[in-house]
Amino acid sequence: MKRLIALMLLALAAAPLSAQEVTATAQDQQVSPPAPAAPREAKLPQPVEKTLANGLRVIVVPKHDIPLVAATLMFKTGAEADPANRPGLAQLTANVLTKGTKTRTAEEIARGVEALGATIEASAGWDQSSIDLSVMASNFTKALVFVGDVARNATFSKEEVDLQRSQTVDSLQVALRQPRTLGSYVMSKLLFAGQPYGHPAEGTPKSLEKIKREDLVAFHKANYRPDNAVFVVAGDIEPDAVFNAAQQQFGSWARGTATKTTMTAATTAKPASPRVVVVDLPDAGQAMVVVGRQGIRRTDPNYFPAIVSNSVLGGGYSARLNQEIRIKRGLSYGSNSSFSARRNAGPFLASTQTKNESAAEVAGITLDEMARMGATDVPDTELTPRKAVLIGGFARSLETSSGIVNQVATLALNDLPLTDINRYISGVQAVNAEAVRGFAGKNFAGSDASVVIVGDAKKFIEPLRKRFPDVEVIPVSQLDLDASGIRERKAKQ
Repeated sequence: MKRLIALMLLALAAAPLSAQEVTATAQDQQVSPPAPAAPREAKLPQPVEKTLANGLRVIVVPKHDIPLVAATLMFKTGAEADPANRPGLAQLTANVLTKGTKTRTAEEIARGVEALGATIEASAGWDQSSIDLSVMASNFTKALVFVGDVARNATFSKEEVDLQRSQTVDSLQVALRQPRTLGSYVMSKLLFAGQPYGHPAEGTPKSLEKIKREDLVAFHKANYRPDNAVFVVAGDIEPDAVFNAAQQQFGSWARGTATKTTMTAATTAKPASPRVVVVDLPDAGQAMVVVGRQGIRRTDPNYFPAIVSNSVLGGGYSARLNQEIRIKRGLSYGSNSSFSARRNAGPFLASTQTKNESAAEVAGITLDEMARMGATDVPDTELTPRKAVLIGGFARSLETSSGIVNQVATLALNDLPLTDINRYISGVQAVNAEAVRGFAGKNFAGSDASVVIVGDAKKFIEPLRKRFPDVEVIPVSQLDLDASGIRERKAKQ
């Protein structure tokens, strides 16, 4: 009998708990997580720099925990310098840069770089063109030979130019049928009409067909020059080793003689009058809603209030736009906003892809949330986690050599002190609710923003006109991204 009772007790002990018992047990054991510690300022090794006799600025950030080196040879000229009738020139030049030099074919470059376990890529942004290198520290000097070769000796063969142009045109023809791409391009035209940032950086099919080999050669000669460049290196390498390698590869590179086409920081686009434009794309499955206005320069003293304000408004999943549009109303898979802080004032954009039928509602919500940012203080329970998102993202960017290079190169591009990389966290932390409200009141005012909606206009035009009586409707067949405006202004429709 005793044996039977013992077996029964053992069985009961081994039996699974009921759902109620599990919940009660979990509640008994649940404890509050510890309060987060105060953010600590990032402390990177102090960058060491030297300028070569030809004007090339060399910056090194030693980082010895991983045996990798990342580097960028950055030229302070990008798509902002595209000629008015040649949008896409800077990007096409960068794309062809590694496709053959005076001493190596494109295949020899690719095979040589691969044999070193390295990667070399060239690209062009709005304010800069870059040759990026990633390699094991032991092969850095050997890999730098290829960087020097493509930077100085690119030949831009007609065959490679034609091939890259054809591939880019094909890609654009597909992209320009998408509401997202059209919305971005049209908004840039509205915000920066006739200004350097007003054209598509990739160019258009028409503009790319106008670009000839001679245009690439001239752009390269004018802008790919040591006195217009910064060489940034981070990783498991000593500064003296980098300086010696840079002198060997770039020391004999002569300063440029052609006139640089870089736009200066003093060039400021006059804010355009706000407009509401619909690009009618019949049978589009969804509509793209873009709200935009001119933003800030990277050197703007309000840079930190700007990025914190944006983090609250649309800088992540728990930001206000996504909360209102996706989480509360289910009108989209995601809504976001961002500042593109460039050498000159870049755009501020808030964008959402939604059903055609809800496009007008989404545009109204976006403008209302922008206005609310400047009308009421953000509570600390909201502001603190949004600042934490920025701090966490910044910290993650410093975990790799390439992330450090990108951060330092951005400071160098904008002539900011390199020590600012160790002041980011304190800069974010210093922004309070009053600063956010003050910045938003001046920079998020909905009455100063333009609205672009690309989609099937018949499904949203009437509710849109209730809020925006002066809306302009442009059939996609009449859209002209190569014109000084979007198209000839016509009477209200």
